[in-house]
Amino acid sequence: MTTWRAMIKGDPLPWLLDEETPAVRHLALRQLLDRPADAPEVRQARAAAMHADPIAAILAAQQPEGYWVKPGPGYAPKYRGTVWQLIFLDQLGADGDDARVQAACDYILAHSQAKSGGFAAWQGGQREDAPPPPSLALHCLNGNLLRALIGFGRLDDARVQRAIDWQVHAITGEDFSDYYRSGTSGPGFRCGSNEYLPCAWGAIKGLLALARLPAHQRTPPVARAIQQGVAFLLECDPLSAAYPAGWGNTTPSPAWFKLGFPLGYSADLLQNLTVLCELGLAHDARLQPAVTWLLGKQDATGRWRNEAAANGKTWGNIDQQGQVSKWVTLRACTVIKAVFG
Repeated sequence: MTTWRAMIKGDPLPWLLDEETPAVRHLALRQLLDRPADAPEVRQARAAAMHADPIAAILAAQQPEGYWVKPGPGYAPKYRGTVWQLIFLDQLGADGDDARVQAACDYILAHSQAKSGGFAAWQGGQREDAPPPPSLALHCLNGNLLRALIGFGRLDDARVQRAIDWQVHAITGEDFSDYYRSGTSGPGFRCGSNEYLPCAWGAIKGLLALARLPAHQRTPPVARAIQQGVAFLLECDPLSAAYPAGWGNTTPSPAWFKLGFPLGYSADLLQNLTVLCELGLAHDARLQPAVTWLLGKQDATGRWRNEAAANGKTWGNIDQQGQVSKWVTLRACTVIKAVFG
């Protein structure tokens, strides 16, 4: 038994590799057993996942033009609008070679990007063919969509490169003139939704996108943005989640401590650990209190519960609220493997 598996009560791997849930099996093979993407069992699981819920339910609701629910930027309704489906399809490990996934990428790149390059949370009140305003570009949305688009093979698209540039300069403030106090994200992860204070949720999403950039494509500005983001996330004990909170809040959001799946604009403590591990800090001693907390959340069989399941808000329920979850267990095991493997 490997070191990381020795840290878990019981052995959840057979459960995660069950063929009845091919999307979980696909990602468990890749993330926990390090199988290559072209391995026959990986290809078989990925293909099966495209024909099973929850991926099949999402794709069945897609319109032929590539959008969900209604034309336009696709931020609303949460969590059935267009942008959320691309984010969730990425988290579910959908096949980026599928024509429907690529149609969704095309639609979002054509309708959800502001002239500044950032993806914007525009919910209506404009023509379908008009871009959303730069004042509503957000770290969280831009990071989520960037991560998905890179994962689905669009890194070389000029529009994705513009979104990367926006993300980087919106973090560092270098050559950044598109900060609107009316709502958009600004330098140092500032956000109007957090009373213009730095937002840790936005930092996590933005860094998750930059973490997907191959090392040889991380330019000096990207490296500076990553360095600044990591410093922000580690300026306090991640377990405390004592990040700036606006609007009179004096304690962290309870959402930090409720592990869930899928994840939208908010982040939980596990996602904070995930991005720090992806950026090479898995063995940093400052993560240990949070890792210990994570291990304490498992049940006697080495499984974790979904405490933020978004029931009734997505195209089909991925999990039942409060029940043991293959998806949350997979997320937890991936971090534990990075730390102890």
